[in-house]
Amino acid sequence: MPNQKPKTVGIIGGMGPEATVDLMRRVIELTPASDDADHIRMLVDNNPKVPSRIKALIDGDGESPAPCLIEMAQGLERQGADFLVIPCNTAHHYYPEVAASVEIPVLNLIELTANAAKEQQPALERVGLLASSALQRIHLYEPWFEALRVKILYPSQQPAVMELIRAVKAKQQTAQQLEAYNRAAEELAQQGAQCLVVACTELSVIGEQLQTPLPVYDASELLAKAIVRSALDTS
Repeated sequence: MPNQKPKTVGIIGGMGPEATVDLMRRVIELTPASDDADHIRMLVDNNPKVPSRIKALIDGDGESPAPCLIEMAQGLERQGADFLVIPCNTAHHYYPEVAASVEIPVLNLIELTANAAKEQQPALERVGLLASSALQRIHLYEPWFEALRVKILYPSQQPAVMELIRAVKAKQQTAQQLEAYNRAAEELAQQGAQCLVVACTELSVIGEQLQTPLPVYDASELLAKAIVRSALDTS
């Protein structure tokens, strides 16, 4: 009989550290377990020294994170991970290079999120994206949503969203920044968004602060669910 033990996930983390811990907490909460031994083994490289994605992709003068991400992926593979995940949305700009560097599967957070939104709302045509400004610049989500015939909308108050992301990293978010964030969400609804996608792990950390009547698809939560599914799939 084949070994039916759950698979081990390797988490390429640290972008940022609190967001990585938040993902782990979600995995633990979503795992059906009655004892410690029922939980999923997580190998985590919580590396806050990964070169800045913002400096590389927005400022244009930073070191590429790709070599560091590849080194982390290969290290987790050597340690026994059966599959890998990258919690950071922006870091998925380097997903092809990371996936090509290892022999084990790497879940694609962007693909998972786009497919989940469309599956939940088959008539979906417009989605509002709450994310780092880097995603808008590199059009990270566009190919996946365009393939599903869905248009992505961004708030005109994107600088305020970016300011909040930086503040969350520093644990210095203010009530005024949160108000601006919710105004950005309201503006997306006014633009015709039929749902919102929270596509930044820092925004996921403060997910309860988002106030909107629209359906919300949180990329971190969707990734946590995919980790549990993949780890418990012993086929």
